[in-house]
Amino acid sequence: MEYNTGRDHLAIPEYGRNVQKMVEFACEIANKEERNNVAKIIIGVMGQINSQNKNIEGYEQKLWNHLFIISDFKLDVESPYEKPTREALAQKPDRIPYRNIRIKYKHYGVAIQSMVDKCSSLPDGDEKTSFTKALANHMKTSYLSWNRDSVNDEVITNHINELSDGKLKLAEDFKYISTAEILAKNPSISSNKKKFTGKKNNGKNKNSGRNKGQNRKRY
Repeated sequence: MEYNTGRDHLAIPEYGRNVQKMVEFACEIANKEERNNVAKIIIGVMGQINSQNKNIEGYEQKLWNHLFIISDFKLDVESPYEKPTREALAQKPDRIPYRNIRIKYKHYGVAIQSMVDKCSSLPDGDEKTSFTKALANHMKTSYLSWNRDSVNDEVITNHINELSDGKLKLAEDFKYISTAEILAKNPSISSNKKKFTGKKNNGKNKNSGRNKGQNRKRY
């Protein structure tokens, strides 16, 4: 009996051993025209096996690349795409450097810090004023989503001043969106708060139930 452990290694297991045998057979065909025809047939079989990916961009080129990889780059056929090389396959992608950005208030995140910087760079005028107002209310929403509690509007004003190095100013008569309105527009904030509170209550109930059970056993 033949076991898989004694067979040749599958280059790309998702296509199975039959496809690999077909590719090995194609490599042994002496006539190039016949070899090209067999390669196209194999590509059709590979496409049927992975038909769920046929709408992905570059799908057909991927099949041809896999064909050459399965043949260990030995198959000599005419491909409609540039043939891959063993060196390109072994090449590792470039390392992606981490963005070393200092975030003063982490609950606001990088996005809000970028928005503050963008708003600070605008010339004084109606656009900058409107942007600052919208940014203030957005910061209040972000603060509530992470702190799950009400927040003093003066705290947000101070944060805007700190993050912008004093470049953004809110008018003295500016009024923030109320906490109730923010919670009404963002149900996820209030639901998170309920879940957070519920976990504590559930924990207490479980503990109290466990204690009652222990008391019963004693008496």
